[in-house]
Parts: sequence; structure tokens; C-alpha cells
Amino acid sequence: MLHFPRWKILLITGSCVLFVLLAIPSFLSESTRNDIPDWLPHRAVNLGLDLQGGSQLLLEVDFDAYMREQLTNLVDEIRVRFRAQKIGYKGLSIAGGKVIFALRGTPDAEVEKVLEGVNSDIDVTRTGEDYQVAFTDRWKKTSKSQILDQSLEIVSRRVNETGTKEPSIQRQGDNRILLQVPGLADPEHLKALLGRTAKMTFHMVDESASPEDIARGIAPPGDRIVPGDERSADKNGGTPRRYAVYSHVELSGDMLVDAHPAYDQDGSPAVAFRFNAAGARKFGEITAANVGKLFAIVLDDKVITAPVIRSPILGGSGIITGNFTAQSANDLALLLRAGALPAPLRIIEERSVGPSLGADSIAAGTKASIIGIGLVVVFMVVFYGLFGLFADVAMLVNAFMTVSLLSLFEATLTLPGIAGIVLTVGMAVDANVLIYERMREEVRNGKPPYQAIEDGFRLAFGTIFDSHVTTLVAALILFQFGTGTVKGFAVTLAIGIICSLYTAVLVTRLMVVTWLRKTRPKVLPI
Repeated sequence: MLHFPRWKILLITGSCVLFVLLAIPSFLSESTRNDIPDWLPHRAVNLGLDLQGGSQLLLEVDFDAYMREQLTNLVDEIRVRFRAQKIGYKGLSIAGGKVIFALRGTPDAEVEKVLEGVNSDIDVTRTGEDYQVAFTDRWKKTSKSQILDQSLEIVSRRVNETGTKEPSIQRQGDNRILLQVPGLADPEHLKALLGRTAKMTFHMVDESASPEDIARGIAPPGDRIVPGDERSADKNGGTPRRYAVYSHVELSGDMLVDAHPAYDQDGSPAVAFRFNAAGARKFGEITAANVGKLFAIVLDDKVITAPVIRSPILGGSGIITGNFTAQSANDLALLLRAGALPAPLRIIEERSVGPSLGADSIAAGTKASIIGIGLVVVFMVVFYGLFGLFADVAMLVNAFMTVSLLSLFEATLTLPGIAGIVLTVGMAVDANVLIYERMREEVRNGKPPYQAIEDGFRLAFGTIFDSHVTTLVAALILFQFGTGTVKGFAVTLAIGIICSLYTAVLVTRLMVVTWLRKTRPKVLPI
């Protein structure tokens, strides 16, 4: 226990110096950190919303809008099936969250057989001549949970791609998402990105529809009228152009695997995209069969562009042109990469936390930390003398190690996180107290200094290890089941526990052994 080979001494000393260097940028101002050369450590701990201010958004998933879309798709599917089977019907529409229709002389058994093939998650009821088709309660419950999980993932992608550091994204209830973005003073751009569903589909344009009917909103059978986006208004006298597109979706945007800002042949901003293998094959077939026709790209029920297919596009990639700016092209590429939201998101609550509140929290936390650490330092020196001073040095190393690891892991430090650091600093000297008290017992039993020190470290290790493991398990449970600031506390506690074990077992022992070899005392100053 008292033998340290040279390589181990260099490893422990070098690691302590490295951790101190990695922690220093966290104690410097941002302007000072920017002046640090790139080859030196300059990464600092990310501060949470309660420490540096920022924005908080409470988002609600509009499941009703998703249900309306699914019912509309169900109506289209039923219409197609009935026409294919030549089944007469009337009044096919949506009412009260259900699809309703009546038959025209078709046997009931044949109709029910057709409906069973439409979707296995529907219930069909009949009242007189009227039929009602609705999704099952089990399907609704499952879909609601899946939509919220998918929305969480897509919100995370969109927020992270904006360059925002350490956002907190939490599920709240069965239809809400709590988003906290530290350091974001103006959330308007983020709100615009989150508010867009970004559902992209590709449709052929019905060029046989007359401009007069399109202007009056009259669509031929199998078509729908879709307006152009705001950019088309600039080229159409201030009014967005309207298109008659076939309702059938030729290709869906969920087959996209990449999208990034680009430039067209004129040097104007554009968006380049690429499909997966299945999408590329389908895209090639569509463009080969429709050369010379208009091909509309629809995003969130607006036509962003409708180019003419000049030739078959067989490579599975293309470019979206229009009256883009560099920012709008980048935003569209971001949305397409992140994926479409399965249902719209509504911002039902918005809060902003000013930096002054965070500054007060930091000042209070710093004051409490200094007082707590100062009292611990005094206590250890008074009760254990020189060995207490060794423990204090190890405690400071532990604090630097914790801060440096938080910065390396890009963890977010919150006010409860500061409490976790203070707690682990206290636990760091607690391990030394166990070791020193064991040494005192061995001295009282008549053992010489060398043997007392060796037995103190060896016999106390089991107790220290058990106590640290049990605290680490508690921290992991807090992280697994906690939310928000509770997780922040758990992270700092877990990191501090590991650092405490390292400093108590290795750093303190190295200092004690180095002193022992140089002084060779007859009596331990403890």
C-alpha cells in the first residue's frame, strides 16, 4: 500500500495537473476564454437556465389535428375501395371524429368485408342505413404515445441543429413537451422552427384545370387546390399563386436522408436533397414517366416550388429552388433533415429568465460554497493537523476534477448541481476522516507509523468503497427517474463520488507516503 512506482507517481501527479488546467476556463469570463489559444483547454461548464437565464417554452402536441388528417386519409381510402368494388354510397364525410356514409343497395356483408381490408384498427357500427367508422380506443392511446415520443425526438433534432447548447427537453403529461434553452434571449427564430410541421410531399400538377376554376377554388375530381408559399407572392403581384395538384402523393418526404443549403445555376440560395434507395428508385420512375410536366413540392400544405421535369432524375437527388434567402434555405434544410412532426405543436406558455436572476443564484451558490469549503478546511486542520492539510489539498483537487469532467462531458450545471458539488466536496474529506481515524486506532494499538498508515488505508478502503458505491447507486436512480434539475444534481453527485474515491485512495495516499519517506517520523502527527 505504501509503495508507489515512479510511473504511478507521474500518472497521478500528471492527472491532477491536467484536471486543474481543464477546470480553469470554467472560472474565466467568456471574453477571456476567447483569447485563450486553441491548443490550450478552453471548454467551460455549461450553465443551466437558472444560472445564466434563457427561454422556456411549453409545447402542446395537437393530437386532434393528427386525428383529422388520419380520418381524411381514411375517407380517401374508403372512396378508392368503394369505387374499385363498384359499391354505391352517399354522404361520405367526417363528423364527430368518425367517418359516416350511407349505401345505395349494396349487401351489408360485402361492405363490411371491404371495410375490414381498409384498416385493422377501426370499429364499424351501423344505425339504420348509416354507417359509422372510427378508430379503436387502443389505437388512439398507442398513437398518442408514439406521436409524443416522435415529437420529442424531432424537437431535439431541430433545437440541437440550431447550435443551442444543452437544451433541456422533457415530456410533460401525455401531450406536452417542456423545452428549456439556457442563454437564449430571443426565442422567436426557434419558435418559428418548432411551429412548422415540415411535412413534405411530392405531387403532379393537374395542368388541365382551368385558371378560372383554380381562382374560384374549384378543384377537378381527384385534385385539391394548394396555394404557393409566401415567396411565390413576390412573383405574382403580392398574391400567392394557387395550384391544382393531384391528391395522390407520388412521393413522401420521409424517404429523405439528407438536405443541405446549396446554390442554383444563377447563384441564388437553394436546398439540395437526397432520397434513400427506395425513394431514389421511385423518384426516378416518376420523373421518367412525366417528362415535360409540372412536379409540385408541397411543404405544410403550401407549394414551395413546381418545376418542369426536363429529364429523368435517376440519381435520387435534386434541388429545390425558389425565392430563398440564405437563412430561409438553411432553415428549410434543417427542417427536412430533422424530419416532419407527426402532429402540429402549439406554444401554450413562454417564459424568459433574465441573467440577473442567474447571477444572483451564482453569487449565492459561490458564497455558500466558499463558506462550506472554508469550514471544512479549518475543521480538518484543527482535528488532524498536517494530515488534515493533505486532505484539504485532495479536496480542492476533487473540486477541480469534478468541474473539469462536467466541462468535458458538456453537462449542464444548475443550482442543484452546485449543491451536488458542495456535497461531494464534503464527502471527499469524509473518506479521509475514516482513514485517519483508523490510523489513530492502529497507533493506540501500539503499531509503528509505517504500519499504522498502511493498515489505515487498507482497512478503511472497504468501508469507503461501500459507502461510495451506495451513494453512486442513489445518484444513478435519481438520474434514471428524475427530471430537469434533479438529473443535474445526480450527474454532479455521481461525478463527484468517483472523483472523491480517486482523491481519497490515491492522491491523499501519495502525499502521505511522500511525507513519510522524507521525514521518517517516530510519531504520527494525527
